[in-house]
Amino acid sequence: AEIMEGTVVRGPLALCNNATLKLATKIYGPTTVGPHSKVGGEVNNSVIFGHSNKGHDGFLGNSVLGEWCNIGADSNNSNLKNNYAEVRLWNYQTGGFAKTGLQFCGLMMGDHSKCGINTMFNTGTVVGVSSNIFGSGFPRNFVPSFSWGGSKGFVTYKTNKAFEVAEVVMGRRNEEFTDIDKAILEHVFEETKQYRRE
Repeated sequence: AEIMEGTVVRGPLALCNNATLKLATKIYGPTTVGPHSKVGGEVNNSVIFGHSNKGHDGFLGNSVLGEWCNIGADSNNSNLKNNYAEVRLWNYQTGGFAKTGLQFCGLMMGDHSKCGINTMFNTGTVVGVSSNIFGSGFPRNFVPSFSWGGSKGFVTYKTNKAFEVAEVVMGRRNEEFTDIDKAILEHVFEETKQYRRE
């Protein structure tokens, strides 16, 4: 792992194999940065799984990023509601929002999802697998898997396009996008159709 100059860490911190904390990163624990992930900006009480990037300024707090995610420069999430109320989070089991018992809860982002520069996420936002979020304003608090868009609306992110991107992204890290990876994502696509407007 590498910790670049000017980084400040208040642990606990788990920095996994080949992970990088970029210049002047600020980390508040407990935080985990997974293998081969790159992190910059400010991160507080978050778990970032392997091969994900949050390499630029911006705040990520009380959040979980899956594998192969990318957070664009100057993107931020809220982890506390303005009224300090309990955070509600999307619950796949009930198909609606459920109380968490938490006052602090940020962004939950599934594998292979990405957001563009200056993306803003509200408190308790759930983003599914292989979604692409961009544009001004806050996207809704639940973004289904394989969604493409932002606050002005979403369209379905077709699997052939998503697979092309996954292949390029994984190839940059000398990893293969396998038939098993494809089968898993195709299954997720089918299982989450009910949440998308197609």
